[in-house]
Amino acid sequence: MLFWSVMGASIGSALFPLINIEAILAVAVSRSPSFMWGLIISATIGQMVGKVLWYWGGMHADRARWVNRHLEKPKAKASLEKWHARAEGRPWFTAALLFFSAATGFPPYAVTAVLAGVLRVPFWIFLVTGALGRGLRFWAVVSGTSSLLHLF
Repeated sequence: MLFWSVMGASIGSALFPLINIEAILAVAVSRSPSFMWGLIISATIGQMVGKVLWYWGGMHADRARWVNRHLEKPKAKASLEKWHARAEGRPWFTAALLFFSAATGFPPYAVTAVLAGVLRVPFWIFLVTGALGRGLRFWAVVSGTSSLLHLF
């Protein structure tokens, strides 16, 4: 039951960044420290389910009229072209940026997920780098929580 609860909270956190999955994960680990890896996997899968929705939204953002109106503005157009130029033909840079964002939250992973969709980053690159980055992030949270639990 804890596995599914963490996964549900993780999906919610991926869609609504005000929900702090790291705090939820820390509490879940304190309740069931022997289930650490299951909770890390649960949180990672949940986050990627939610982030795939952001990615998909980015891929189809041009269908929305308000997005098209926004992208017609010179500043927005220049910014998108800059990111496109950075990513085009540089899969290692793109993968590294996605992994770094997923692992650290800087830049915010929800933003990079949308940007990856807009730039048409191959789905498998988005999925693999995101899962590895999020998994590493959650492992760090759980390891820190476990270390603190041993102190008390």
